[in-house]
Amino acid sequence: MNPRPPVPPFTEETARQKVQAAEDAWNTRDPERVALAYTEDTEWRNRAEFLKGRAQVVEFLRRKWNRELDYRLKKTLWAFTGNRIAVRFEYEYHDDSGQWYRAHGNENWEFDELGYMKFRYASINDQPIKESERKFRWERKS
Repeated sequence: MNPRPPVPPFTEETARQKVQAAEDAWNTRDPERVALAYTEDTEWRNRAEFLKGRAQVVEFLRRKWNRELDYRLKKTLWAFTGNRIAVRFEYEYHDDSGQWYRAHGNENWEFDELGYMKFRYASINDQPIKESERKFRWERKS
């Protein structure tokens, strides 16, 4: 596999670049594109769900974005060292009934030497919100 810059060890600048790249990819809501940032044998904990490998990641993301409509995410660097990055995040979405939610939490990431994420551990909480309480708005692209 080719390197996926930036690669560890991270500096503050390269850690911020990695976080922004993840935010940008997740906001595409394209499971195949997002999965390319992870090792073939990546391991995830997402809430109470445990995943192993890119194929499970793709299937998970398909299910996620079929439920979480008009999803919009913001990630913020929390800490970094060597080949690890911790982020704080918030995202908003609505379900098929029109109820809006804000999810927030933390992720811990560990990367291999080529810059692919080997481990992703996410703790996430959701809260129902009114549409008028949304923070993240964007124009839909046709």
